[in-house]
Amino acid sequence: MRRIIWLLFCREWRLAWRRPGDLLNPLVFFALVVSLFPLAVGPEPSVLRTMAPGVIWVAALLATLLSLDGMFRSDYEDGSLEQWVLSPHPLELMVLVKVVHHWMMSGLAMVILAPLFGMMLALPGSVLPVLVMTLLLGTPVLSLLGAVGAALTVGLKSGGLLLALLILPLYIPVLILGTGAMDAALQGMPVTGFALWLGCLAVLALTLAPFAIAAGLRIGVSE
Repeated sequence: MRRIIWLLFCREWRLAWRRPGDLLNPLVFFALVVSLFPLAVGPEPSVLRTMAPGVIWVAALLATLLSLDGMFRSDYEDGSLEQWVLSPHPLELMVLVKVVHHWMMSGLAMVILAPLFGMMLALPGSVLPVLVMTLLLGTPVLSLLGAVGAALTVGLKSGGLLLALLILPLYIPVLILGTGAMDAALQGMPVTGFALWLGCLAVLALTLAPFAIAAGLRIGVSE
């Protein structure tokens, strides 16, 4: 099974580098959204610092959503997804490999870029570790929940709008906890509670989402 996981991961890596636009689009969108806010509201540090948690988290959420529609679509169109469903190997584990790869290509990249944009939005240095921590816990949840919606809409020709309607309500708890932790850090308050809740959501999504994704793909392939 370890060899199957490694081969799947290598396959996803090769396919991703054959379509570099799919890798860059979410990151460019994230960078543009965060960069445009100082131009719109002005360079006043106090204003930027107040808006920074919401701006960064909403940008990360929308950038993740932008990359979800194509997560399973190419595999569905070329017949690979049908072979996955018919494979004797656990479909839940195979889709988890795909989601992990998706997070590494989009979510992890946003985590790495986040301190730079945090400084651009006048966040103090003491808040930057909280920003990285919340994104590190929250972006995997965004990818896992988004993969559930992508699986449910994989057979639809234009499922992007439906995907957004399905997934955005599920993203709200992550958004509230992520911005709440940063607001608490800006006010000098403890962020442990927010971090624990984000960690619980991450564990819950990692445990249950692969089964929901696999069920959605089976439904989509059988239609």
